[in-house]
Amino acid sequence: MKFGGTSVADMEKIANVARHVKREVEAGHQVAVIVSAMAGHTNQLVAWTNEAARDPDRGEYDAVVSAGEQITSGLLALTLQGMGVAARSWLGWQIPLSTNEMHGSARIIDIDGSMLGTRLDSGEVAVIAGFQGIGADGRITTLGRGGSDTSAVAIAAAVKADLCDIYTDVDGVYTTDPRIVSKVRRLSRISYEEMLEMASLGAKVLQTRSVRMAMVNGVRLRVRSSFIRPEDAEPVDINNLQDQGTLVCDEEDIMEQHIVSGIAYEKDEAKVTLVKVRDKPGVSARIFGLLADANITVDVIVQNVSEDGRNTDVTFTVPEADLRRTLDVLERQRDEIGYGELVSSSDMVKISVVGAGMRTHAGVAAQMFSALAENNINIQAITTSEIKISVLIDANFTELALRTLHTSYGLDQT
Repeated sequence: MKFGGTSVADMEKIANVARHVKREVEAGHQVAVIVSAMAGHTNQLVAWTNEAARDPDRGEYDAVVSAGEQITSGLLALTLQGMGVAARSWLGWQIPLSTNEMHGSARIIDIDGSMLGTRLDSGEVAVIAGFQGIGADGRITTLGRGGSDTSAVAIAAAVKADLCDIYTDVDGVYTTDPRIVSKVRRLSRISYEEMLEMASLGAKVLQTRSVRMAMVNGVRLRVRSSFIRPEDAEPVDINNLQDQGTLVCDEEDIMEQHIVSGIAYEKDEAKVTLVKVRDKPGVSARIFGLLADANITVDVIVQNVSEDGRNTDVTFTVPEADLRRTLDVLERQRDEIGYGELVSSSDMVKISVVGAGMRTHAGVAAQMFSALAENNINIQAITTSEIKISVLIDANFTELALRTLHTSYGLDQT
C-alpha cells in the first residue's frame, strides 16, 4: 500500500491512512506500506538547502530532503501501534534499498527483501519511507520525481506481493481529465503499455518510471482513492480486483480491449521549425545532438523534403520553458547547421489518443483527423506509435479537442 503526500498531509489524514491499513491487516493480509513526505514538506526542505548553499552538495541535499519521508513513516507506525496494530518504520538504508550514487535521481540496483519478508511473516506491518535508498558509498540517496511510487513497486517486487495499491487523491484512471470533460468514465483495467503512454503524455496519476518497473517485474498495480472512508472500502480480494479503483495489468488479463482507452494531453509545448536546412547526412544528428548537449528534451519530430531534393524543413517540439534556450543554441550554430530561417511558436498542446486496440483496428487516425477538422481545429504536427496517435494543436482548442475526441471514440459516460 503506497500513500502520497496529500494522503498523509496532517495527523488526521495519517490516522485515516492507518485505518485503511488496519482494515487490510484484519482481513488477514500481510501489509507493507510506503509513504511520501507530508504535502509541501519536501518543497520546504528543498528551499532550506538552497538557502544554506547556492549550489548545495548533492549528497547533503539528499540527506536533508529525505527527512520528510522519515517523519511520515515514524508517525504512521506510532498511529498504527496506538490502534493495536503491530508496526515498525523502516528507512531506505535499513531494508536496504540499494541504488547507484546519482544523488537526486538515483536508480535502484537491488533490494534484499528477506528481512522484510521475515517481519511480514511475523504479522508486523512494515511502514517504509519512500523516495530514498542507499548508495554504494553508504550515503543516503533519493530517487527523484515520483520516487515513492518507484519505491513501492520495487519493494512489491522484492517481497513478491500479490498486489501494489497506489492510494492517491483520485479513485482511479479516467478516460481523460475529469476537470475538462464531465462525461469521463473510470477504467476498471488498463494495460501497462497504455498506462505508460498515458503517464508519459501528461496523465499525472502514476509516474512512467513506476509503471515501467511494474511491467518488467510483473507487479499488479491498482490506483485507489485514499479519501474514501476506510470503513466504506472493502478489504482486498485478490480474485476480484475490479470493484474499486483501476487495475494496471498485462494486456492478456483484460477480457475486452477497447480500441481507444483514453485521451491524454500535455500543455506548454513549443514548436520550432528550421526552414531550408541542407539535406545531407549528419545534419539531423548535429541539430539534435546540440540540443541533447544542452539537456533539452525533444518530442515530436517532422521532416519534409523540398521538391528540389537539396533542402528540407525540420520541425520539432520542446517544452515551452526550454524554447528560449533552444533558439539560442540553434542561432549560435546557424552557420554550422546551415539553415535559411528559424521559426517558432509557443502555447501549443499535444493531444493523444491511446489504446491497445489500435493494433488490430484500421481507421483510428482518420477518425481523429476528421473529428478535429469538423471543429476547424488545425493540426500542426503528427506522431504515432503502435498504440498512440498524437497531434500538436493550438492550446486555445484544448478543451474543444478533448471533448470532441472523447465523444467521437464513444468514451462518454451515458
